[in-house]
Amino acid sequence: MRVLVTGGSGRLGRDVLRGLSERGHEVCCADAAPPRDADFPFLPADLADAGECYSVLAHFRPDAVVHLAAVPAPFQRSDVATFETNSRLAFNLCQAAFDLGVGTVLIASSPTVVGYGNPAGWQPSYLPLDENHPIRPWNSYSVSKAAAEQVVQGFASRGHGAFHAFRPCFVVAEDDWNGAPVQGGGTIRDRLERPESAAVSLFNYVDARDAADFAGLLVERAHTVPNGQTFFVGADDALADAPLSELLPRYTEISEEAAAGLDGSSPAFSSRKAQDLLGWRPRRSWRTELG
Repeated sequence: MRVLVTGGSGRLGRDVLRGLSERGHEVCCADAAPPRDADFPFLPADLADAGECYSVLAHFRPDAVVHLAAVPAPFQRSDVATFETNSRLAFNLCQAAFDLGVGTVLIASSPTVVGYGNPAGWQPSYLPLDENHPIRPWNSYSVSKAAAEQVVQGFASRGHGAFHAFRPCFVVAEDDWNGAPVQGGGTIRDRLERPESAAVSLFNYVDARDAADFAGLLVERAHTVPNGQTFFVGADDALADAPLSELLPRYTEISEEAAAGLDGSSPAFSSRKAQDLLGWRPRRSWRTELG
């Protein structure tokens, strides 16, 4: 297939471009800046502008779109700019794809939609978190991602094309394992040695290459699963060297009772749905990759 990756120059986008290409797809990219790998066809574009969004899709005529372009994390821009950018990008992309007959659209959301980190307090209904857990977004970033998921649901209900959302956990690029600064500052080793820094995301993470493998599988199987699916995409363990049953009550407001079942290396987020519907499992862990 010809697959357009928006945000292909970003931390996850680089691996998604490479991973889709290695799976035999014809890959192209739209972003504000060119991708690191110049081999991929590229158009600079502001997809928040509806006209540019239509123009990019009309230029590349993709069979599928993996939409990663966004303000990538909370508090990087103003609340208004974050919500407006992320929600508008998702809507523009889905509307243009629907109108131009693109068969498959995958929209990147975020685990933050479940609501952890709320300064007013948050307790999970259960752990590990899965796609059936209620969402309780509280800041402009998580609200924008929840809005993007609703956009996906709306277009999926129209009965034309496959529209799905996925929630990649804290993305760790290949260079990060060897000491490169991660998103938000510091290194992976810092997050292991100072659990409070990893606790803000409930110790979740995913290797960018594993997330790229997931995107490839979902592109290829988007029409074989019920339309409008949402998937968590995370590692099979937590980014921690102690059980979360101990760390979550110590470094977050999550109660000992809620965290009690997360023994050993169990993560707080379950990717079982991706395994059951798509046959995807992460292949990498900080235990095998950390330099």
